Amino acid sequence: MKIVVVNHLTLDGVMQAPGRAGEDTQGGFEHGGWSVAYGDAVMNKAMAAGMADSGGLLLGRRTYEDLLSYWNSQPDSPFMDALNNAPKYVASTTLTEPLAWPNSTLLNGDITDIVGALKVRPGRDLTILGSGALIQSLMRDDLIDEYMLMIHPLVLGTGRRLFADGVPFTSLRLIDSTTTTTGVVIATYRPAQRANS
Repeated sequence: MKIVVVNHLTLDGVMQAPGRAGEDTQGGFEHGGWSVAYGDAVMNKAMAAGMADSGGLLLGRRTYEDLLSYWNSQPDSPFMDALNNAPKYVASTTLTEPLAWPNSTLLNGDITDIVGALKVRPGRDLTILGSGALIQSLMRDDLIDEYMLMIHPLVLGTGRRLFADGVPFTSLRLIDSTTTTTGVVIATYRPAQRANS
């Protein structure tokens, strides 16, 4: 199976709090919800297709807790059933089992070894949403197989970036791209050194 990152980014690489105000105010971030105005049917179709192909979610603790607390508290949440039913693998050194969300498995230990073992299992791909620290950790060990990035025509100038200083040099090749009606470029990349993947 592949490990696939699916994330919203600004042109300056910020991934922090795309979904709503107050989602993540770490570091005094004040631009929460920056992606909402750019949603359209093209983006919804791409997201739905990606999730339909997914065999589950691989999440960092912060993203796991945010998804659980927010989407399961929304009375008309379009994602509640899909998120409840999806297998969820949660990388954390602070959570303990049993986890609060159905179909959740705690990954506690050397994340490189654990994810490496998950990747050799048969089954559909695992999708990472949010989870910047987890993504950066997996990048160091070349465990990310694909990036589907929704690049918004927006510069924030502040906020946590997906490709922060210190991530390893990584050459990617574009395998697909679509532009939404709002100017978001949905670009899918794979590591260039895996020419046959």
